[in-house]
Amino acid sequence: MSEADTPKKELWFPAKTYGWGWGPPTCWQGWLVLLSFCLAIIITAILFSPDAHPMAFFASVTLLSGLLIGICWLKGEPPRWRWGK
Repeated sequence: MSEADTPKKELWFPAKTYGWGWGPPTCWQGWLVLLSFCLAIIITAILFSPDAHPMAFFASVTLLSGLLIGICWLKGEPPRWRWGK
């Protein structure tokens, strides 16, 4: 089986052109994940005000960020340092 015969993995998050990490989403699933992350951060800020509950807010944002990074890692291009095209 050649590379042309293998099904190509649909990437939700392409690699950035410069630096390490992922750029903006390229499909609706990626945009849904990013929108959900933003909404979850807003809800976290409402439920655990950073002034009143700084540790709960920090823990929630850390957990949500880890979840976003995990999804990007699974559904995006493999991360590595890039210097442009």
